[in-house]
Amino acid sequence: MNTLGETPLVDAGRTEFTSAELGALAHLYRGEVYRSTLWRSRLDQTTNWSVVTTGLALSLTYAGPDASPLPLILVGLLVVVFLMFEARRYRYFNVWRARCRLIETDVYVPMLNGRGVTMDGKWNTLLANDYAKPRFHISYLRAVGRRLRKNYAYILAVQAVAYFGKMAIHPTSVSSWEVFLDRAAIGPIPGGYVIMAGVLFHSSWILLALVTLRIEKHHRSTRQLISIA
Repeated sequence: MNTLGETPLVDAGRTEFTSAELGALAHLYRGEVYRSTLWRSRLDQTTNWSVVTTGLALSLTYAGPDASPLPLILVGLLVVVFLMFEARRYRYFNVWRARCRLIETDVYVPMLNGRGVTMDGKWNTLLANDYAKPRFHISYLRAVGRRLRKNYAYILAVQAVAYFGKMAIHPTSVSSWEVFLDRAAIGPIPGGYVIMAGVLFHSSWILLALVTLRIEKHHRSTRQLISIA
């Protein structure tokens, strides 16, 4: 994340923008909103892929009494791939989103309040440095955590519940733990190992969501008054 300690790239002696510069800022904001909207639509695409493939796996798994639960297992792995794609896209989206938000809070809010737009040496320097030396504002791990908490936790939860339902009640309710494990077996892999792998798989995502949430809270509590993140 860029900080206010970087060398300013703006004229410290000026305090106001000219009308031409304010017009340029307006066009700049429009451009950032367009890029933010474009990348937002790309985020929606990967989420839609995850929802559609999960729905398809549910249909295949519950298609008949002899249907295999394997599609639900495979779709869990596929959803993780989509999550990785979306986290990468989110890092790009976050750049444009953060710039838009900074312009809104430090250009348009003062303008609407009648105070006018001034160069206070903080927001304008931060934005100038971000354009001069562009880089991602959050780590890949934080991006994964954000998308996981916002969307993918629900998709993975549906996958887990659907798999448990397939094992427990479809096509008939299990009468013992041995029957449950027998249903969970995949080819030569015993059901106990399959269940253990599933528990570890979903536990890892729960842990990742909680760890990244703690990182987010720490970041918000220690960052500068004005920042891009």
